[in-house]
Amino acid sequence: MAVLRRFARPLLASKFIRDGYAAVRNPVVPAARGEVGRGPVPAVSRLRLPDDPEQFVRIQGAVRLGAGVLLALGRAPRTASAALAATLVASALTPYVYPKAGDADPEAREAERADLLTDVSLLGGLLIAAADTHGKPSLAHRTRRAAGHASGAVTHRVTTVSDRVGDVADRVGDVADSAVKTVSDSVEAARKRLP
Repeated sequence: MAVLRRFARPLLASKFIRDGYAAVRNPVVPAARGEVGRGPVPAVSRLRLPDDPEQFVRIQGAVRLGAGVLLALGRAPRTASAALAATLVASALTPYVYPKAGDADPEAREAERADLLTDVSLLGGLLIAAADTHGKPSLAHRTRRAAGHASGAVTHRVTTVSDRVGDVADRVGDVADSAVKTVSDSVEAARKRLP
């Protein structure tokens, strides 16, 4: 599986590296199309995003370039995949997906649908890569397992201490019984000697 990851991650990252490099070098702002997507999205409007669309495209390109390189090199692949997925969602929210109201060019609409389908497919691959733990258990699983081991160790120690306390109590009881018997025997012997 490690060999598969070694080849699959750079293949998945290659498009993002190329697109990110192109966006940083020569940012192309997609033209707004139709009325859909022109108004502010409430959740996004609270973010402090640059007002200049060209600068926004460059920032998005830099994120794609950096995260793509990290994914290709296998450094922080889960974080890089999540960052790339976020840039894909951001680009899918842009209004380029929606054709103009009067646009009847079926080839342009088909090309836009193909681009959207490509982005959605890449998003699926990135989500799988973001969830991939490289064959190792997740942090939550390791924490639960460590807690189980700790609980077992504590239970074992408590049982051991309890057994030892029980042994000591038995010995103390035996010594006390022996002492009582010895004292009783001594008292009985003393009574017999008395007139």
